[in-house]
Amino acid sequence: MSDRFFSAAPVTTERAILDGPEAHHLLHVMRAAVGEHVILFDDSGAEYTAVVETLGRADVVLRIVERREIDRELPFTLAVGVALPKGDRQKWLVEKLTELGVATLVPLATTRGVAQPTDAALDRLRRAVIEAAKQCGRNRLMRIAKPQAWDDWISQVPASIASDPRSPDHRRLLAHPGGTPLAEFDLSAQQATQLAIGPEGGLTDAEVAAATAAGWQTVELGPRILRVETAAVALTAAIALRA
Repeated sequence: MSDRFFSAAPVTTERAILDGPEAHHLLHVMRAAVGEHVILFDDSGAEYTAVVETLGRADVVLRIVERREIDRELPFTLAVGVALPKGDRQKWLVEKLTELGVATLVPLATTRGVAQPTDAALDRLRRAVIEAAKQCGRNRLMRIAKPQAWDDWISQVPASIASDPRSPDHRRLLAHPGGTPLAEFDLSAQQATQLAIGPEGGLTDAEVAAATAAGWQTVELGPRILRVETAAVALTAAIALRA
């Protein structure tokens, strides 16, 4: 779906204007010509067929010819809290969670965490969400929230889950060695879900105890030691792909 482009402004009229990175991609990478058709999405859940009408130096005017409601989201809300890994592994994690349909990603501040993203880093990750959504066909963007303290994540219900009709009985799963094996969980229910994945150094005993006291269930993901991003994607996929 390389012909998909994201409009940061809601598409509300018969014209849309792309600028910034999206216009650059359309102008200088795709080398668009007047009259070409592309697909737009604007985070509303809809997608639009549009025709390139005017090519500017740094923007593109498109004429909307069709609007379609196409829902490629999970049938339940999935929010993931992760103590982020370092470097480019963050972008890989963001790409895969976007592809799997996660609604919200929350970077977690834990005792042994190794990466606390700056505002600039979070902005780069949000751009990675857009690129992943363009590729995988999502018409809604995964939200990347501001970093949250561990105690807040395990005790509060994320806004994305609170707004889900299934939230009163939403499940909370914590990836942790020694927990109940993943194969023993019934993951078939389309139920709002909150996940937690700790840092590579592991969560402290106090952090795990606080989570279980708050009603979290610990889940073991096998006998091998997984990197943060592997654990996050594995647990997310186990749930998302059952939907």
